[in-house]
Amino acid sequence: MAKAVTKSARKPVAKPAAKPAKAAAAKPAAKGSAKPAAKTASKAAAGKSAAKAKPAKKPALTISMLKPSVNNMTVRVFARAAGLDHAETDAWGHTRSPEYMARNPAHLTPMIEDKGLPRGVLWESCAIMQYLSNKHGLEKFYPKAPAKRAMIDSAMFYLIGTLYPYVARATYPALGFPQYAGEVGHSDAHPDRKSEAQKAAVAAIAEPLEVFHSFFRDGKPFIGGKNPSIADIRLAATLEFLAVIDYALPKWAKEYMAAMEKKLGKAYAGPAGDVRGYIAHVRSQARA
Repeated sequence: MAKAVTKSARKPVAKPAAKPAKAAAAKPAAKGSAKPAAKTASKAAAGKSAAKAKPAKKPALTISMLKPSVNNMTVRVFARAAGLDHAETDAWGHTRSPEYMARNPAHLTPMIEDKGLPRGVLWESCAIMQYLSNKHGLEKFYPKAPAKRAMIDSAMFYLIGTLYPYVARATYPALGFPQYAGEVGHSDAHPDRKSEAQKAAVAAIAEPLEVFHSFFRDGKPFIGGKNPSIADIRLAATLEFLAVIDYALPKWAKEYMAAMEKKLGKAYAGPAGDVRGYIAHVRSQARA
């Protein structure tokens, strides 16, 4: 169409009188059809260049984590349940690297990186959840009322100081995780002694577990009441490890874990799936 318009403009004398009228009639059509197309193309090009020029938004929070760990699962579940803008970095095999150690001399996970922190990073799952709850005003998970908050803190500290050491002693040998220095399982003790220590830890789990049921929950669906708190997230994640030794959880604990997953949905199921997958792998290797 554009070529026809050009020819009629150059050779008007050679054509009959009627044809210039046709050509003239064709001109508006050519202009009319060409301009919108040109505008559309230019807008599309501008859109593409703008998309290229605009850098991807960096997540506000970075979590360095290990997928098989329930300590790491805790923070991963929390960040999802709280709807925090975050990215996860798999630190498997990198926690002893000079770059990681320069930021985190304790070489622990989970670790978060956040501009608001004095040293830029923070580790320990409970401390991370407390910090993020305080920063973002997440009272649903960590109430501000002193008495209610004290109960959440007490439940978490009791878990870390009493229940989790038993769970670690009972499950780490089966999980293939290194035991803590000073533990019988970490030493060169005879295998019989290590086995005895593991059995003693398994037997000791029942008492603190019942404390969570009768004292901290006290007839409520969760430690936090109607909704899971950060203490609930920490407890449910911890109990996931007991599957590796076929620990017979009491009925209330099974129902509690199911209620946690139902309440938190994908936020819980995703990270829990990584832990369960690792446990299934470990158990299949043991059977082989």
